[in-house]
Amino acid sequence: MAEKDKIRLDRQFDRMERSVPNFAARALAFLRRPALAIIRIPLGILLVVGGIFSFLPVLGLWMLPLGLLFLAIDLRFMRAPVNRVLVRVERWWQTRKRSR
Repeated sequence: MAEKDKIRLDRQFDRMERSVPNFAARALAFLRRPALAIIRIPLGILLVVGGIFSFLPVLGLWMLPLGLLFLAIDLRFMRAPVNRVLVRVERWWQTRKRSR
């Protein structure tokens, strides 16, 4: 089951890389490399903490989901919940785009 969640998460990241601007896709592909877990985990924690303090001017709510995405790459117990949320958000976005 854990391998299946990893494959799903990789597919979601591949889809995101195709839909974001080129510089963001390159940064995302760079950070997904297996050797960079030592950078991803602290970065994910910092982004989650920054997202919690989104009421401050510099920090924003966008940091929370990005931090959870980075943590889900390395932490197995987070993969399934993050995958479910990604699929739901994508479905919601697609139905919203179609209704316009």
